[in-house]
Amino acid sequence: MIKNAYEQQTQRNRYILSALALAIMVCAYIALNTGSAQAHIGSVLKTLILQGDKFADIVIWKIRLPRILGGIVAGAGLAVSGCIMQTSLKNPIASPSTLGISNAAAFGANLSIVLAGEGRYNSSSANPIFIENPYMVSIFAFSFSMIAMTWILALARNRGFTPESVVLAGVAIGSLFTAGSTLLQYFADDVQIASMVFWTFGDLGRITWKELGIMSITVAAGTLYFLFNRWNYNALDSGEATAKSLGVNVENLRFTGMFLASLITAVTVSFVGIIGFVGLIAPQIMRRLTGEDHRLLIPSAVLTGSLILLVSDTAARTIIAPIVLPVGTITSFLGAPLFLYLLMKGAKQK
Repeated sequence: MIKNAYEQQTQRNRYILSALALAIMVCAYIALNTGSAQAHIGSVLKTLILQGDKFADIVIWKIRLPRILGGIVAGAGLAVSGCIMQTSLKNPIASPSTLGISNAAAFGANLSIVLAGEGRYNSSSANPIFIENPYMVSIFAFSFSMIAMTWILALARNRGFTPESVVLAGVAIGSLFTAGSTLLQYFADDVQIASMVFWTFGDLGRITWKELGIMSITVAAGTLYFLFNRWNYNALDSGEATAKSLGVNVENLRFTGMFLASLITAVTVSFVGIIGFVGLIAPQIMRRLTGEDHRLLIPSAVLTGSLILLVSDTAARTIIAPIVLPVGTITSFLGAPLFLYLLMKGAKQK
C-alpha cells in the first residue's frame, strides 16, 4: 500500500513537471506571435527555420526571441535562487528581494547614472529616456549586488547569527541601499531621476543574445550544483544535527549555496532590472504541490519561475499595447494575491 502511494505521488509529480514544461512551450509560442508588429503563424515558423523575410527576421530573432528566452532564463534563475535561500536559511520568506540584493543592484545602477551620466534624453525617440551605456550600468549593479552578497555571507558565517537573523540583516541591508538610492535621486537632475526610474522598472527588452548567454551559463552552472547536492539539501531540511550526522558539511553547503544563489541573482538583476516576487512565490507554490524533496522541488521551481515571468512579460506587452508595462509590476500583481492566498490556506490547515 505504501509502495502504491509512493508510485502515485511519483507519477503525479511527473505530470506536474510535464505540464509546466508544456505550458512554457505554449506560452513561448504565443509570445512569439504577440506584439505590435503583427506576425501570423506561418511567417513565424518560416523565420524560425531561417526562411522568413528581412522584417520578420529582425522582429523574431533580434527582438522577440531573446526577450522570450531571457524571460525563461531569468525566471528560472530567480526561482532557483529563492528556493536555495529558503532552504539554506530555513526561512520561507528568504528571497533575492528580501535579502537586499535587488536593492543593492538598484543603488549601483543609480550611482552609475549619476556619476557617469549614463542617462540621456532624446526628444525624437519613441522612448525619450534611455541608458547610453547599459553595460556600465550593469557592471555597477552587479558590483553592488556582490557587495551586498558579501555582507550577507559574512553574517551567515558568523556563528552568533542564526538563519533568521541573516534574513533580518538582509532586510536592513536592503533598507540601507534603498536609502542610498533615495539620497542619489534627491541630488540628481530631472533626466537622471527619470533614467533611474526607467532602469528600476524590470524590462526583458534589454536582453540581447550576449546577455542571454551570460545569464544562461550562470543559471545552468548554479542549478547543476544545486541538483548535485539535492540529497544534502533534503538532509538540511531535517535539521542541522540530522544533516551533520549524515556526513553533510552544513556550513560549507549553506555558504556555497548562498554564494551561487546570490551570484545568479546579481547577474540576472544587473541585466533585467528589479523583478520582484518570482524568487519568493515560485518555490512556495511548488513546495505545496510537490513537497520538500529537492529532487523535484528544484526543477519544478525552475520551471514555475520561467512560466511566471514569461506569462507576466507577455501580459505586460499586450494589456495596453503598444505601451509596454514594467514586467516587475505584473509579477507583483500576480504574486502578491497568490502568496497571501497560500499563507491563508496554510494557516487554515494548521
